Amino acid sequence: EPDVTIVSGLKDTVVAEGDDVTFRCQVSHENARDVEWKLQDVALQNNEMNEISVEKGRIHTLTLRKVTEQDIGTVTFRVGPHTSTA
Repeated sequence: EPDVTIVSGLKDTVVAEGDDVTFRCQVSHENARDVEWKLQDVALQNNEMNEISVEKGRIHTLTLRKVTEQDIGTVTFRVGPHTSTA
């Protein structure tokens, strides 16, 4: 299996409280496994507050819904040994 790398990393974002915010990270190969999103070192799951998806097979997205002050912190995307933070 080819080593999947991060082609385009996360970008720092400022958002108003109550708004949604989306983070995108592009990887080198489709169907990447061993992918993880974290907020403040806490692993995120796909649920009503966090929408995790993949567009066009290589663009991994995380949307945090109706963010609050408690959501301030570092977002991390990891694929295998590679990470990107914002």
